[in-house]
Amino acid sequence: MYKWNLDSLYKGLDDPKFKEDIVKFDEHIANLDDLSQKFSTENSKESLENFMKALEEYQFTAIMLFQFVSLSLATDSTNPQFNNVMVVLRQKSVKTTLALTLFEKFVSSIDNLEEVINSSEFLSEYRFMLMEIKENSIHLLSEDEEVLAAELNQSGGSLYSKMQTVLTSTLEVDYDDKIISLPKVRNLAYDKDPVVRKKAYEAELAAYKKIEKSVAFAINGIKKEVTTMSRKRKYASPLDKTLSDSRINRQVLDALIGAMREYLDVFREYLKKKAEYLGHKNGLPWFDLFAPMGKADTVYSVEEAQEFILKNFKTFSDDLHDMAKEAFDNKWIDYLPYPKKQGGAFCSRIYPLKESRILSNFDGTIGDISTLAHELGHAYHNLHTFGERIMNANYPMPIAESASILCETIVKQAVLKEADDEQVKLGILEQELQDSTQVIVDILSRYIFETNVFKRSETEFLDDEELNNMMIAAQKEAYGDGLDSNYLNSGMWINKGHYYSTGRSFYNFPYAFGLLFSKGIYAKYKELGSEFVSEIQTLLRESGKHNLMDVAKMINIDITDINFWRSSLEVIKEDVEHFLSILK
Repeated sequence: MYKWNLDSLYKGLDDPKFKEDIVKFDEHIANLDDLSQKFSTENSKESLENFMKALEEYQFTAIMLFQFVSLSLATDSTNPQFNNVMVVLRQKSVKTTLALTLFEKFVSSIDNLEEVINSSEFLSEYRFMLMEIKENSIHLLSEDEEVLAAELNQSGGSLYSKMQTVLTSTLEVDYDDKIISLPKVRNLAYDKDPVVRKKAYEAELAAYKKIEKSVAFAINGIKKEVTTMSRKRKYASPLDKTLSDSRINRQVLDALIGAMREYLDVFREYLKKKAEYLGHKNGLPWFDLFAPMGKADTVYSVEEAQEFILKNFKTFSDDLHDMAKEAFDNKWIDYLPYPKKQGGAFCSRIYPLKESRILSNFDGTIGDISTLAHELGHAYHNLHTFGERIMNANYPMPIAESASILCETIVKQAVLKEADDEQVKLGILEQELQDSTQVIVDILSRYIFETNVFKRSETEFLDDEELNNMMIAAQKEAYGDGLDSNYLNSGMWINKGHYYSTGRSFYNFPYAFGLLFSKGIYAKYKELGSEFVSEIQTLLRESGKHNLMDVAKMINIDITDINFWRSSLEVIKEDVEHFLSILK
């Protein structure tokens, strides 16, 4: 009863509908290939309309197939049937590379593109997408090179990514004379017993030794591939490609990272005070980073978590509450940790069904409730893009974390307001600061680490020992004296799947962007009340059709200005000061 239901996708690999869609998938690919050979500058409007309508049909079928297989693998990572089907689907999808390349080259060749777009109601809906393609045409390779790159990825970065997922999801951790999964042992970091927390930390680090050499090859292979392709596509660096994909510029990132660095001492004061409270003298050891404080160590059932979330979502809007209830009632969520299930949490958008699916590793803590609220925030963002055309529903990484963190904030602030016991308030406030520290300080350490991996992997192979050292160095730079340098976590590069993608590098700073952007949004919501909800909904709906500077301007926010990010960090600073005052 705590597992998700995928029947609205397919009932299995032998479902006649699945087999029909495989055939349909091949037909869509053939149709795209045929249309790409008929592009005509003399009839640009018809050529574009025909191809883009066919591309929409292809994406409808592709999403259904890929989501079913990938979601099935997320809960059973070694299933041979689903793994084989995923390989087949990826091989089929590679066949679209030539057609898509020809399409993008055709778009970039149309001199009067604005005029063509204006002549078609259908094309006008894709104005931003088409103009972005033309603007980014400098990064296209030749047709043969694009096809070769896509084919080689299937035997390179894509397999390295899969290897990391399988190794971490099947890793056997020796803990307390029994074998448990990596997600399970990492969840013990939140246990109220300090002995359990330290033993779990030691077991986690010991377990990484079993796979760290293999995973080192994965991260080296992926980063080298990304660097090679970024250079080939005329990007200054992998980071510049990420900024382009994220629809922000370097000015935004510099303002964000600059503000984060300015406020590191605020977070370090919180960490040192927590360390002192727990009896440590040299900063907080990693194994107590997530130690509960106060009385917020209550264990919640799934049903209690659902009720908790629904009650607090209702304070924001009816549609947020109703969407969450639909997710609970219709089994959109896979809640509990178990062997072969992927660690962490995520939300997947299934556009053709106008539904989402959420994976979590719920263990009953208030932090797990926050995680559920976070992932439901993604689903809420999805809800507001479902009214857009399918290719306008894809929003970039940084804005993707805004609705999710907004929903976390709604839940936490409502709980904090209801609490009348100082120890309960302390527990809730500490959980909020714990999460903020992860999203600002730990994210900065990941950004530093990934930056250095990209730089050094160009000219050397980084073995497991060196990667461990680099992770420790990054943590020391970000956390400073807030943590005990004798007890850090050298294996964080192993368990974070965000490092293992050739198509999505630097999936770290978007979390900080999301947290601080959502803090700004929440502050406006508190000031303006329910009348501001419709503006938030518009922002979410439009997030796939503009660069993020323009999206932010919709609610009068300038994300290129470091003062905006400072103002959001001031909100967190107030929480730290409140925390420190309680412990005086």
